[in-house]
This record gives sequence, C-alpha cells and structure tokens, in this order.
Amino acid sequence: MRLMASGRMPSMAEILAEAQVSRRTVYMYFPTVEQLLLDATLGALGQKTIDPVIGAAGSSDALVRAERLSRAINSGTKDTMHLGRALIRLTVEGTEPRSGLPRRGYRRIGWIEQALEPIRAKLNPREFERLVSALAVLMGWEPMILLKDLRGLDEQDAEDVLAFAVRAVVEAGLRSSGRKS
Repeated sequence: MRLMASGRMPSMAEILAEAQVSRRTVYMYFPTVEQLLLDATLGALGQKTIDPVIGAAGSSDALVRAERLSRAINSGTKDTMHLGRALIRLTVEGTEPRSGLPRRGYRRIGWIEQALEPIRAKLNPREFERLVSALAVLMGWEPMILLKDLRGLDEQDAEDVLAFAVRAVVEAGLRSSGRKS
C-alpha cells in the first residue's frame, strides 16, 4: 500500500524489496501481480472497515456478531464492486493453486471465525468449520453480485437478505449441534 500511495503501480521488484521476501514466496500466495495488488488494496479497505467491527463486536452473542460482520462486509461492496469483480475474474481465470490451498486468501474466513468465537466451544470442530464455510458463501462480492445481477436487488435490499440468511445459518448451525447461542 505504501508503494501504491505514490499513485502508480509498483513493479514486482519493488514489491519484493519492500516486503523483503522472495519471488517464490509471493507467487506461492498470489499467482499474479494483479491479484497481489488487488488483495493489498482489499486488505487496506478491510483494516478500515471490517477490523473495527470485529474488534468492537461488543457482544458475546454469535448471532449479533455474525450479522454485524455480514453488514460490514456487504455494505462495503457498493464502492468496491469493480475491485470485487476484478478479483473474482482473476481468481476464476488464474492458475490452479497447490493442492489444499485456496485460490484466495483467508481474510474473510478469519473475520468469520472471530465473529463466531463465542460459540466455537459449543460446536465440534467439523460443525464449526461447516458453519464458517456456510457463512463465507453469504458475505462478500459473490453473493452481492448474485442478488444484484440475478434478482435485481439494490445494495440495501441485498444486504438485508444476506443478514437474514446469516442469522438463519447461525441458528441452524446451533440447532444441529443441539445447543443455543
């Protein structure tokens, strides 16, 4: 982000020098420079918009925390939809990652895990991972694009639908484990 603050796209050599890592290390996580730069931009946006929501969750109720996270992530898509569509395109068109690695980073997963932390001990590890995966489908550009492009919803209506779905999924996850939030 420091390199990009100059108003130009940094070269791979500049990125490597700034990060003090090898080319191989960078390409293990980011198949293209474009994906690295998009991810860095999104990371900076997340630090400004999502991290404060997670840090100030102010509730031990996983339903409340998950809905707040959903709204924080999904409400931010309006101004960044062009970045999201570009990142999705790079992900879909990109090379296959090494076995067992995701095509994109873990940022969203980490936020979801933090939001669900109050109920982690109430679920067995498989149930917890299933719930995290289910919520990952309901947060971010992908579901917002789906609701906008296929359903014709505006941003607020799409955000409300996804918040509803997040609550329903968390409630279902807790019911299937036989426990309450």
